Amino acid sequence: MTVKGQITVPKAVRDAVGLKPGDKVDVRATASGGVYIEKPGKQSAYRKKLEAISKRKLVRGVNTDDFMRMMRGDPDEDPR
Repeated sequence: MTVKGQITVPKAVRDAVGLKPGDKVDVRATASGGVYIEKPGKQSAYRKKLEAISKRKLVRGVNTDDFMRMMRGDPDEDPR
């Protein structure tokens, strides 16, 4: 990182995501101390997709307890 806070993004990374000289990017910190560099608007588009998925009811007619029994078996029959 330069004294101005500038960094060089490796060519392989630029090519992989289609970044070109002059492109704008968003930079944000993660809770674990990492850094995300992404094209502007990608985070809001991703969030919108997640919100849309969360509103869909992917499993119909089954509550959580019944679903867990189907996946894991009845806990009362566990041979512990």
